[in-house]
Amino acid sequence: MTSLPALLGAMTAILQAHALCKQVTNVETKEFSAEQFLFKIRVALQDGNHLQVRIYYNQGHIDYAYQLFADAPLLRWDNKEEFDHLSTYPHHHHDEQGKVYPSPLVGDPLSDVQTVLQIISKFISSRPRA
Repeated sequence: MTSLPALLGAMTAILQAHALCKQVTNVETKEFSAEQFLFKIRVALQDGNHLQVRIYYNQGHIDYAYQLFADAPLLRWDNKEEFDHLSTYPHHHHDEQGKVYPSPLVGDPLSDVQTVLQIISKFISSRPRA
């Protein structure tokens, strides 16, 4: 069983330990029951961008959304049940132009956030510097 304190604590620890993450803030936590909760974390990144992590847990099912943003969304990953034509349905990725692609995420927040951080690191390092 997953609990709000366990999942939130583990997620926060992963984010705080990552070199890309400058400041981790829990901006929303709601516990409806031991088997149903949500949390939202915002992370200030070293390059000035932000990452938002939103997890909704309901009796073993997890809905997630990860978003890299500055003034506007840059990259997004979620498992909202749309785009059923993708091989990774319901998992999908939105690029900077809003195009939708299959996602490498699988719905395990503690491994998925590490994948997201790796992709964001590559994305940031590939962008021209101002």
